[in-house]
Amino acid sequence: MPRLQPFTDDDRVIAEAQLGRPVRGVAGVAWRCPCGRPGVLATRPRLPNGSPFPTTYYLTCPRAVAVCSRLEASGIMAEMTERIVHDPGLAERYRAAHEAYLVDRAELADPGDEVPEIAGFSAGGMPARVKCLHALVGHALAAGPGANPIGDEALAMMGEFWHGPCSPTDGDDDQEGSRG
Repeated sequence: MPRLQPFTDDDRVIAEAQLGRPVRGVAGVAWRCPCGRPGVLATRPRLPNGSPFPTTYYLTCPRAVAVCSRLEASGIMAEMTERIVHDPGLAERYRAAHEAYLVDRAELADPGDEVPEIAGFSAGGMPARVKCLHALVGHALAAGPGANPIGDEALAMMGEFWHGPCSPTDGDDDQEGSRG
C-alpha cells in the first residue's frame, strides 16, 4: 500500500473544487501534483452513507482528468485490451496490479467492515480489459512506476500534464470527462 499523506482541511477545499462536489470516504492523499495539490485521493471501500465504493485511487487532478479523457476518446483502450488478450506477460503484470489493488483496498477498510458487494472487483477493467484510464492512472500515480502496466503506459502518453495552473479556480477550464 502506498504511504498516504494526511488529508487536510486545505486539501478538502481543493479536492472539492477539483471535483465540483463534496468528497466522500477519503482516507488520505495518495499522490500530489508537483504544485503540492492533491491529485489522487485514496478512498475507503465503503462510503459514510454505507455505499460500496470500488475506486480506491480516485484521480482528482483536473489536468490529468482532461488528458485521460482525451486518451479514452481516442479509442486507445480497445487497443490496450487487445494487447492484454494477446500478450501473456502484459496480462500477468496487469493481473498482479489487480491483486495489489484489492489488497490496498482491503487495508483501507474500517476495522470489521467487509464489503462483499465489490469483493474480487478492482477498478478500471482490471484484470481482463481496460475500461477506465482515470482509475488506472490514479493507481499508477499512487503506487508508483511498475505497479500498473497500463496505467504506466497511459502516464507515458500523457506527458507532463501538470504544467500550468492546476486548480479549477486558476482559469483552467479543461476539465472534460469523467473520473475513475
